[in-house]
Parts: sequence; C-alpha cells; structure tokens
Amino acid sequence: MAVWDDLVGQDRVTEQLSAAARDADALVTAVEADRAAGQGEAPAEMSGSRMTHAWLFTGPPGSGRATAARAFAAALQCVSPDRALPGGAPGCGFCDGCHTTLVGTHADVEIVRTDLLSIGVKETRELVRRAQLSPAGGRWQVIVLEDADRLTEGAGNVLLKAVEEPAPRTVWLLCAPSLEDVLPTIRSRCRSLTLRTPSTAAVADVLVRRDGIEPELAARVARATQGHIGRARRLATDERARTRRAAVLKVPLRVDDVGGCLKAAQELIDAAAEDAKQVAEEVDAKETEELRAALGAAAGTGGRLPRGTAGAMKELQDRQKRRSTRTQRDSLDLALTELTGFYRDVLALQLGSRVELANADDRDSLQRIASASRPEHTLRRIEAIGACREALDRNVAPLLAVEAMTMALRAG
Repeated sequence: MAVWDDLVGQDRVTEQLSAAARDADALVTAVEADRAAGQGEAPAEMSGSRMTHAWLFTGPPGSGRATAARAFAAALQCVSPDRALPGGAPGCGFCDGCHTTLVGTHADVEIVRTDLLSIGVKETRELVRRAQLSPAGGRWQVIVLEDADRLTEGAGNVLLKAVEEPAPRTVWLLCAPSLEDVLPTIRSRCRSLTLRTPSTAAVADVLVRRDGIEPELAARVARATQGHIGRARRLATDERARTRRAAVLKVPLRVDDVGGCLKAAQELIDAAAEDAKQVAEEVDAKETEELRAALGAAAGTGGRLPRGTAGAMKELQDRQKRRSTRTQRDSLDLALTELTGFYRDVLALQLGSRVELANADDRDSLQRIASASRPEHTLRRIEAIGACREALDRNVAPLLAVEAMTMALRAG
C-alpha cells in the first residue's frame, strides 16, 4: 500500500507531492554520492526543483491535511530500492522509512499536534532548535506542524526565522484550515497546497476498505458528515458519538418557547462538558501517575512528592485544564456544525434543490421545519449559528452565546 492511499479524493495534490518526493529523492541521492566521493556534504540545492523546504497544507476540516503531510513525510524518508527502478517512486508504504514515519517513530520526523488552545513560544523554539539538526539516519529532517493555525503571534515570529533560513536538509510541513489562518510572512515563504472536501462516496469507500465498516453504515455516516473523514470514522465506530449527534439534531424541534430554548442551550453545554470529562478520565490520571513516578512518588509507595517538584505537577495540571477547555470548545463547535448541516438540508428542501441531504434519516424533522418556515428564516438561523461560533472565538461565555443562538433559532 503506497503512502498516498489514505489521501481520499485528492488526486491533484497526490500528483504534486509525488513529483516533489521524486525530486527530493534525487537531491539527497546526489548529496550522498558527493559525500561518498569524498567531496563532503554540499547543501541540497532546490532551485528549479519541484521540491522546496516549506509547505503549507490548507483545506476544510476533514479534507485530510495532516494525512497528506504525514504521507509526504513518509515519501521523503522512503528507502525502498524499488524507487530507483523505471516507473518507481518514493512512498512505497512498506520500507522502514515509510513505516516508522507513518506510525510516528521515525527519529528524523517530528509530528506536532496540540490538544491545547494554542502553541506558544517555548514549544516553537524547541522545534526550531530541532530543525537545525542534520538528519540522524533518515534522508531529511522533517517537522510536521498539524495545528499551525494555533501558533500564537509570538510563536509565529519565532517560526518565521527558521522558515526563512532553513537548514540544508530540513523540511517544514505546516497544516491549517486556510491561508488566512497563518501569518502572511510565513505563508509567503511556503509552497501552498489546497485540499478539497472528498466526496461522500470516496469517504464511504475508504471506511469499508481500511476500517472494515459495513457498507450501509459507512455510506450513512459519510453522508451525515458531508465528506469529513475523521468525523465519519468516529460516528461509524463510536455509539456515544451517534447518540450525541442525534440529540443535537433534535434541538430545532425544541425551541418553540423560551423555556425550551434555555433548556436546549444548557444541554448542549452539558454534553460538551461531558465530552471533556471523558477525555480527562482517559488521559489525566495516566499522565499524573506517570509524572509522579518520574518524580519519585509512584502510586502505592505512600511517598510525597520530592521537594522542588511541585512546580512540575502544577504545570501538568494547568496543561490538563487548558486541554479540557479546548475539548469542550471542540465538542461544542462540532454540535454547531451539525446544526448548520441540519438547516442546510431544510433550506435545500425549501428551495427544491436536488443536492444530497446530509440528514436523510431525519427527513420527517427536516420536512416539519421546512414547511413551518420560509427560506429567509432558515438563512437567518444559519447566520445565528455562525454568530455563536464567532462569539465563542471571542471568548464569550459559552452558555450565554448558545442561549442567544437558541433564542435566534426560535425567532427565525
């Protein structure tokens, strides 16, 4: 299986990355040949090549930005002998370079993802320091930053210097929802690739082929998420996710009066908090015990934390609190996305459109809302959901923002 097989519906991007990987392979091969001939290791010259030192992967959520970046990183590290054969290319998916990159254990590939609200200066400086190192055993030093849109302004300025003056065999792979989510000074120094939302048929196919999902369920969740690969996989494999989504889609039917609006808002907030709590239960206790063990106060010993280590424990607790906040916001944002999809289907019915309905299983509810209102009412409701998301981005208290939204849904 080639590394590109998990890139769903991205033929153009795959072609560009595969061509760049071939050029990158030729560059490193030339460098290694010069070194073997005793000429030292000259810098990898990329002028006129389809390869470059910094890439920016953009596209809507679920399009596979991080998947594309990881696949490209694997192709850059590919050591399969078949790549030198006629018609061969890096990215076999089976060699040690490809395999260790894809599973996250390659010594020269740093994959950075955050479960916090932002990436700060401290973490970015550590990445920049690593980027200056020569590859330890691989062909390139690769830094994959999956959440480049979460860099603070200070962190972005720290990264800029490294992107402007990269080490000879270092490659930066940045991922963000859109070009506007990255500092102009950084994006102007990157080669940009834009991914598109894959078709629901393509997503259903990969769920069946790779994850063993039943075809009927795969088609249903692919349609429900409108091509979002990650959400589709979660709906297909997590009964709790399907239950939570069903509850969210009942909100439009429960905002007939003020009391219903306030109750629905509270339930959305509570559901998001429950998601955050579940993540905390799964991760926080393990992290805490691992840190206590590392500090010499493992569970069951009855020992107290050694003097001078309270700061490390406090830092962990602060990080866990920030992660909980992000998890709650992400869960709430997902609920708002699903509500938007519901009203999008309502609008399609009101306008007589033939587009595929994301929520075809809830057609009775869609018809009920569609017949009780006009298209302009539906558009205002979609705008109210967008306004709620913007308010949450501005750190408005979540309950107040969601209550204002449910009241607007009632008014239409």
